[in-house]
Amino acid sequence: MKIYLESLGCRLNAAEIESLARQFAGVGCEVIMQPETADIIILNTCAVTAQASRKSRHRLRTLARRSPQAKLAVIGCWGTELPHVAAQLPSVHWVIPNVDKFRAVEIVTGCVPSDKKQVAWEPGRWGHTRAFVGVQDGCDHHCTYCITRVLRGRGRSLPLVQAVEAVQERVARGAQEVVLTGVSLGAYGQDLGLENGLAQLVAAILQDTELPRLRLSSVEPWDVDENLLSLWENPRLCRQLHLPLQAGTDLVLRRMGRRITTAEFAHLVDFAREVSPAIALTTDLIVGFPGETADDFTASMVFVERMAFARLHVFPYSEREGTAALRLPGAVSPIVRKERAARMRDLGERLSRLYHTRFMGQVLPVLWERRDRAGRWRGLTDNYLDIATKTPVIADLYNHITPTRLLSQERSLIYGEVVTSP
Repeated sequence: MKIYLESLGCRLNAAEIESLARQFAGVGCEVIMQPETADIIILNTCAVTAQASRKSRHRLRTLARRSPQAKLAVIGCWGTELPHVAAQLPSVHWVIPNVDKFRAVEIVTGCVPSDKKQVAWEPGRWGHTRAFVGVQDGCDHHCTYCITRVLRGRGRSLPLVQAVEAVQERVARGAQEVVLTGVSLGAYGQDLGLENGLAQLVAAILQDTELPRLRLSSVEPWDVDENLLSLWENPRLCRQLHLPLQAGTDLVLRRMGRRITTAEFAHLVDFAREVSPAIALTTDLIVGFPGETADDFTASMVFVERMAFARLHVFPYSEREGTAALRLPGAVSPIVRKERAARMRDLGERLSRLYHTRFMGQVLPVLWERRDRAGRWRGLTDNYLDIATKTPVIADLYNHITPTRLLSQERSLIYGEVVTSP
């Protein structure tokens, strides 16, 4: 049986698809990288915004057209939110909610996967050079705009020993970088009774493995403290931290149910840069939230510029059924939301260029992941700069970390020259 798996949305979805691919292979299925010849297609969907829901629905229709012989299984947040809609789409045979996602292999094939038979992780085998390891799921916060907490359930963590073992296994199979993921990664270990759980986990991985690079996915700012930030003194912890801000004024933050003020956020940023001056601080922002005035938006732009983020992910506010924000007064028109999103993205591009400029002429280690259509190798620095080789390189750089001199930038892409090939 040929199985094709694909993920939309967050890195936790990607980690889940990687795990499912190994389980399917473990029960004797052939996991393939293209959907055209698949017998079964698994799509891990996203519903964090209305646009993400539309993308999930559109992708399912596209897969049904490309692979008319295949049976589709819908898993993930959109399938959990709108199972009846998903079930009516062409070729959809299974809609598996998040609560049953861990049983997807059994539901689809009738075979119960075994840890002993699960195929080992290998670089690139399931579509990723970097290894995504999900160590946490669910969320106990109550942000008024967010549907993810409803769809994912309460926070729960992988036991620390198992999490470290999962990283050790990736290292043994050749992983150069592991990305720890979770819906609320900063809350790791709280359900296990661990104090400073994420800091404990990161410290254990750095101590008990020989992993060259460890990266964290999104961490809520109220879950970051000096215990965690001090770990960035270790050069193996990638110099990137994604701190979702969502809004740049205290009034809007309160309406969002965010547990932080702009002053507290700024203090956190200052301390992070004190520990690691070149750290890439990236963030999420929602514009056009109910009650956001023109003055609020202007103040948010000023605060974002002051924070000098290396990258912005900007979203116009999206109404989601089942969230408290639907009941808030002061709706902002979709046209204004779109205009504000465009302005904030323009600011984000300018800030990103300023951050990139700091590293021109420097030699940084790059983990190479793939060749592009022009034959150039593409990879990432530890501080999340997107690098392309200036000219095609004959040497096989795949899954190697090499010193690379950064020469020039073109929008979000930086061109570099490999100093020493593997």
